Amino acid sequence: MSIRMRHTSGHTGNRRSHHALKNTNIVKDAESGNLRLPHRLDEATGMYRGKQIAPARGTRAAKEKKVKGASTEPAAKHVHEHAHEEHANAEVKASKGIAGKVATGGRPKARSGFGGGV
Repeated sequence: MSIRMRHTSGHTGNRRSHHALKNTNIVKDAESGNLRLPHRLDEATGMYRGKQIAPARGTRAAKEKKVKGASTEPAAKHVHEHAHEEHANAEVKASKGIAGKVATGGRPKARSGFGGGV
């Protein structure tokens, strides 16, 4: 087995020299005075470099306010449209009964195990 190389404190310090945290650069907007990140859209006004890019935040909120919580309006009754329909092969299944199961060996021939394969 080979001898491992030395790992000095200087080597560790050089590696950790890139671990320092940097301050976030925050800019005060000239027109509105809001704080924002550089090269970003001012979210309050929707302006970027003197041009209107997006609608202002105040106009978006004024359109519609959603209220959280349970609705006070009565809910419509849910009706299943297909609940009263009969299946196409319902008569065949009903006519088979116990005698049909005994005659076929009592187990279905389909691989899924849910009938079929007469």
